[in-house]
Amino acid sequence: MTPDTRSIVTDLAARMGMQFAPDLKSPYLAGSAGLTAAVLMMVAQEGDRTAHRLVEENRAIRAILKQAPDVAAPADLAARLKTLAAGEDADLHISALQAANNALRDALTGLHAHVEGQTSAAAKSLEAAIWSELAASTGRRAFSNMGF
Repeated sequence: MTPDTRSIVTDLAARMGMQFAPDLKSPYLAGSAGLTAAVLMMVAQEGDRTAHRLVEENRAIRAILKQAPDVAAPADLAARLKTLAAGEDADLHISALQAANNALRDALTGLHAHVEGQTSAAAKSLEAAIWSELAASTGRRAFSNMGF
């Protein structure tokens, strides 16, 4: 059996929080050990879900960017949106997915700034889709209960 990273980090967090922290005499050190355990649990969760989350977000943002031709955008923004919307996540390394996510989010911000001042139905629909994705993105980053 080859242990996976999440299992290893989760085990370290549990040991730190349930075995080491209670035995420390100094309240400061015990608190620091407890905080370290919580951070390790967050690292385990995020490490396990990062690729999935980024692929999901990138797909959702690309779908929004594909709707951009319905709204008159400046030529430079329209060309950038079209290029990014046509992309795909072929490289599943976290660094590559994060770079794509950064570029997509930057373009989404530009698109959002462009449509929020417009009154057309297409612009309002796009703005609603952007807000919906931003809310969903926040939810994807939430950590579950980290109790030991």
